[in-house]
Amino acid sequence: MESICAKVPILAWPMMAEQHLNARMVVEEIKMGLRVETSNGSVRGFVKWQGLEKMVRELMKGEMGKGVRKKVGEFGEAAKKAMEEGGSSWHTLNQLIDELQALRGESLKLWSSCRVIYTRC
Repeated sequence: MESICAKVPILAWPMMAEQHLNARMVVEEIKMGLRVETSNGSVRGFVKWQGLEKMVRELMKGEMGKGVRKKVGEFGEAAKKAMEEGGSSWHTLNQLIDELQALRGESLKLWSSCRVIYTRC
């Protein structure tokens, strides 16, 4: 997420755990990155320096990289606007704060009424 907000395309090199799923999402679904080539062409194979160099060059200068850079730039700009004062993320965070404050107020009211009942018994 930080990379997209900074308008920096991703070169995915998954190694373990959920990184493979994250790489698939970044490369195949949202198309804001490229995957490092493995020596045997599999998703979980070894990476040689030639494959890494090839994908870095593609990301920086190639046609696939051009599309990725364009898309990540557009989404980065949208993310920046969403986080600015008055943006959609700004409004959503304020709504969450308002809801939490309302819940806190209700729980304080509930606690006060429980305390009154307890002292009467």
